Amino acid sequence: MKKVNLAALVLTLGVPQLVSAQAVTSSLLGLHETTKDNIVASAQMLDEDMYAFRPTDEVRSMGQLFAHVAGAQYSFCSAAAGEANPNSENFEETRTTKASIVEALEQGFGYCEGVYARMTDDMGARSVTFFGGPNTAFGVLAFNSAHNYEHYGNLVTYMRLNGITPPSSMQ
Repeated sequence: MKKVNLAALVLTLGVPQLVSAQAVTSSLLGLHETTKDNIVASAQMLDEDMYAFRPTDEVRSMGQLFAHVAGAQYSFCSAAAGEANPNSENFEETRTTKASIVEALEQGFGYCEGVYARMTDDMGARSVTFFGGPNTAFGVLAFNSAHNYEHYGNLVTYMRLNGITPPSSMQ
């Protein structure tokens, strides 16, 4: 009986270590996936004509916001991975149709998914350079999700101004 209890204790104490071995990476990935899902769902649900909408001349249109987010995925995630940005295309200038912008979003988020797939908690804690200064890979990934949410907030406002319910409010 004592051997069974000891085995149960060892298993119970060991499981949390296995589950949390990549806790920070998993947490950041979950946040990233939430932003990705809301942004991509927004891009897919809007009619083509909504991509030209901007509430004032001084701000980006919806299409430009989506394209900006798509390009930013490469900037943030390549910095977190410690590699050169593999994208040289300025999506805000080159992608002007719904189909091409949705494609750019899917490619950009797909690139980040590859970075997350290779990321470990040890790798995420290492120092990287971003915007000319030191940060950690995790800091850059967290900043990416904050940036995604910033622009999703813009998109939500634009949608609400047009009587459209954003994906995050449909759940």
